[in-house]
Amino acid sequence: MSEPLYVGIATSTGDGRAGGQARTNDGLLDISLAIPKEMGGPGGATNPEQLFAAGWAACFHSALKAVAAQQKTQITDSAVIAEVQVHSTLEGGFSLSAALHVELSGVEQAAADKLVEAAHAICPYSNATRGNIPVTVDATVA
Repeated sequence: MSEPLYVGIATSTGDGRAGGQARTNDGLLDISLAIPKEMGGPGGATNPEQLFAAGWAACFHSALKAVAAQQKTQITDSAVIAEVQVHSTLEGGFSLSAALHVELSGVEQAAADKLVEAAHAICPYSNATRGNIPVTVDATVA
């Protein structure tokens, strides 16, 4: 493996997702965490799945823009919605699945599908999760 280009560092303190704090080493992100109401918690603060979804959506969006530029395909507008779902396992634990929904305009559906697949092939989050969790990816042309 090559040397890292960047290292993101965050620390969780307190009770983790159950009322703790998460902070990056540079202080740019400093947030309270809470278990979502849907999982029996109080809600009212973010949770690891939202953070993961936000990171993946942003990363995938950048990958989409890079692939479009590389292929000299102009898209006029785009957005990536990442859904990260938590599931109970039979063993009493938890697992994740994800869905990435890409909305874009300026291209035909076939071209949009190809761009999304190419972005999925290079996005670090997609590569990290590939084969580990179920992931669906789709494109909608507006």
